[in-house]
Amino acid sequence: MSLLDRITASVQAGLPARRQERPASELQVMIRHAPKVRSMTWALQRGAPAIIAEIKRASPSKGLLRASAAPAVLAKLYEDNGASAISVLTESEHFMGSLEDMADVRAASALPILRKDFITDEYQLLEARAFGADAVLLIATVLERGRLHALQQVAAALTLESLVEVYHMQDLDRVDWDLATMVGANNRDLRTFRVDPMRAARILQHVPQPVVRVAESGLRLAGQLSWLHEAGVDAFLIGEHFMRAADPGAALKGMLTHLEAYAA
Repeated sequence: MSLLDRITASVQAGLPARRQERPASELQVMIRHAPKVRSMTWALQRGAPAIIAEIKRASPSKGLLRASAAPAVLAKLYEDNGASAISVLTESEHFMGSLEDMADVRAASALPILRKDFITDEYQLLEARAFGADAVLLIATVLERGRLHALQQVAAALTLESLVEVYHMQDLDRVDWDLATMVGANNRDLRTFRVDPMRAARILQHVPQPVVRVAESGLRLAGQLSWLHEAGVDAFLIGEHFMRAADPGAALKGMLTHLEAYAA
């Protein structure tokens, strides 16, 4: 099994315990009292070229990134320095994240929030909505076409937007384009860990307008972002570069400043 398969299987194995600890009926009560969803699609279109700044303490490939990360503090730094949206890693075993991290970010920031996790079950969509997500990541590579379609439908019914992530050109065949508003292409192949900064551009050129096109992973230079934007990419999901920075807010602001200079 690849690492992507192992992480997905691990998350699936933990779902029965989570359902027992917090039944779907409890999540549905939380959802009834949850604040209105904010549109991440609109935020990215409005800010293009836009940055989705990510909060993650660790990753399987890079190890510990920022153990003492306070999600609320980071969220405010990102918002104050020009992010269009915030991504929160909620997977615990490999990324040291939690749903509580996402709830903290929701309380601290007015930006749209993406729940980034390995979602294969409708229960996880209930969790996302209950704990403050505005959008969810759905990884096409680990979902059969019918399963991806079903999750897109349930997410939409919960008023959640979906960022459908693809790794290969053939993954685009699994997307329900009637429901898709955002598609992301990952520059890092989680089966091999190789990063190809041009992978996103090659794949996203086949994504129809007006779907928002997002490049993910391995991005750290404003020049990369400028080139990708010229190639048709609307937004960029960046985590490790900011999480390793001494001042994540300053790193974000500096990247946006340089990106504006390239565009001038």
